[in-house]
Amino acid sequence: MAPSTSSSVTLNINGEKHTLSVDHRTTLLDALRERLDLTGTKKGCDQGQCGACTVLVDGRRTVSCLQLAVASDDREITTVEGVAEGDRLHPVQQAFLDLDGFQCGYCTPGQICSAIGVIEEHAAGWPSAVTEDVRPEAGPPPLTPEEIKERMSGNLCRCGAYVQIAEAVARAAAETRTETEEAAA
Repeated sequence: MAPSTSSSVTLNINGEKHTLSVDHRTTLLDALRERLDLTGTKKGCDQGQCGACTVLVDGRRTVSCLQLAVASDDREITTVEGVAEGDRLHPVQQAFLDLDGFQCGYCTPGQICSAIGVIEEHAAGWPSAVTEDVRPEAGPPPLTPEEIKERMSGNLCRCGAYVQIAEAVARAAAETRTETEEAAA
């Protein structure tokens, strides 16, 4: 008897469970786009180099073209369709709109998901390749333009909206910090 080449998986996407039978070779990206009609996540290079397909898996940035759907079973997946809270845009989405952080828009969903991950990683004190003081007691480094550029470097924009993207990430990070501080007070 030949081994099965497909499995049943449950994908928890944007707070909703979807059970699918998928070929073991099916990527998360293809499951999202082709099987669940969640086309906000874009297919760019299909090799993990451009970031257009970035989603959040258990809160961590993931290029969905390299993640197998079977490896995403029972994990929390957030796509660009799930980052807003009802009619209220996520602070990153709002900053991208306000600061024109997109041109053609193709890379924007991946940029937005990546920026959300960047802000959370920074707030947690994770260093980047340009962080000067990586000691845990140093806390989060200042979120300088250099930090933002390094942290967002896995997402390419063929239109060249990098300056506006970095400004949008900085604004959203500041707004997120303010909201967190107000909630703690």
